[in-house]
Parts: sequence; structure tokens; C-alpha cells
Amino acid sequence: MSTTGFSRLSALQAWFEAREPMAIAVSGGVDSMTLAVVAHRIQPETQVFHALSPAVPSQATERVREYAAREGWNLTLIDAGEMQDENYLANPANRCYFCKTNLYETVTAHTPLRVGSGTNTDDLADYRPGLQAAAENQVCHPYVEVGISKAELREIAAEMGLDDLKDLPASPCLSSRVQTGIAIDATLLPLVNEAEQLVMRHLSRVMSDVQGVRCRILPGEVTLQVDTPSALDMDDPRFAQPLELIRRLFVEAGYASQVARVRVEPYRRGSAFLIETLEVS
Repeated sequence: MSTTGFSRLSALQAWFEAREPMAIAVSGGVDSMTLAVVAHRIQPETQVFHALSPAVPSQATERVREYAAREGWNLTLIDAGEMQDENYLANPANRCYFCKTNLYETVTAHTPLRVGSGTNTDDLADYRPGLQAAAENQVCHPYVEVGISKAELREIAAEMGLDDLKDLPASPCLSSRVQTGIAIDATLLPLVNEAEQLVMRHLSRVMSDVQGVRCRILPGEVTLQVDTPSALDMDDPRFAQPLELIRRLFVEAGYASQVARVRVEPYRRGSAFLIETLEVS
């Protein structure tokens, strides 16, 4: 643990000690989960909220449940209602604005406490329309106020003994796998998660350096993106079975037209995001 990380943890603890108990919205990722642990250990009155949604990987929800039992959280599971929001389902480039608007409005309807998010300083450099929704709902960002980056919050997780969180790979919501402009299908999203988990398990047995898998939904196509530091040979025979597993999974679920083409390529962060389709609402 670096001295910087230690001082950031101390500063974050002091930040919570100086304030009234809060409500923390957790997704199941390292950012919000670590924040909830810090907040609750300082203020046991902290409330924790997690949205159940087809866009949230099942393993993330299970992680939240496990931590709630382990840490003694006052956890409330909610349906934020984004799957009934036509603006969200249309999947514009600012889809996250509608997602976060539904989330924060639902959380604030359940508690009088101020809502806190796991946004960190690195997030401020990205295009994140969800931050507009946060501002409109008076959501605060403790990491940002203390000046904590993604790397530093991972150090905080390590300092607090959260070994299953500190190295947790980034995993944006499943809707981020769907190319901008293609309507969000609530039935398809869990299938995308299942495909990623299935392929990751398979590749981990035959490749030693696979760090992650993304299953991208494009028009009439599913692209398997493999995150590995090694050079990727698209014709590597080790990819033949994963591609066939994806094709079979989608066909059996009634999405044969979606897998008219199935291919593999190197992982590219945010490659399903097309800014030129931005719709401002």
C-alpha cells in the first residue's frame, strides 16, 4: 500500500466522519462497492441501494448480496425502471443519462438521505452523461471531492482487505455491449452476459493471458472481443469453439438473425459507442 493510498483512505474516512449518513448507490463494481464499505464502517446508518436490471450482470448482484450479508449493510434492492423508459431503450449516445436519471430518482424516492456515487476523478475525463443526471438530482461524488483516482481507490480496497474487489476488472453495464442506435432488448442482455462468461471460462483453459471478454452486439453481427496483451491471431483455431458456442447460444435463444456473422477481434474499449448518433433530450 502506497503512502498516497493510505492518505487517501484517511481523507475519505474523514470526509464521511464530517457528514451525515448517506445513501450509496452500488452497481457491484469496485468503485461503488469500496465506497459503500468505507461509508458503512464509518457510519452504520448508511443505506445501500442496488438496482436489479437485465443490464446488470447477475454476478454483480450476487456480489452485492454477499457484501451486504458480510458487512451488515442496510441494503434495498430496487427496480429503477429504465427498461420502461423509451428514451433509454432507444439507446442513444446519452443513454447513460436516462439510466442514471431513473436510478437516482428511484433511490431518492426511497430515502431522505443524500445519495453518493462511486464516480472517481478519472471518470471526469470521459464523456459521461450520467454525471448530468447526478447533478440534476444533487448526487455527490465522495471520491471526486477527496481527489481519488481509480488506481487510488483500488489501493484503498487493498488496504481495507477487500481482496476480491481490489483487482476486479471494469465491467460496464450490459447495455454498453449494444452498438449505439440499436434498441436495447431486455431479453438479449442476460444472454450477452452468459456468452461472455462461457467464452471466458473456455479461453482461460486454453490461453494463459486472457484478461477479459466482451460480446458486442452490432447490426446482424456478434463480435467477440478478447482482451489479451499478446498479439491476437483472428484465425487462431482456439477461437473456433468459442465462436460456435456463441452462435449456438444465440440460435437456441431465438436470436438466429443476430448471429448471421460471428467473429473475433482484439478488445477495444467503448467500441460499441457511436457519438455521432447523439440525441440530446
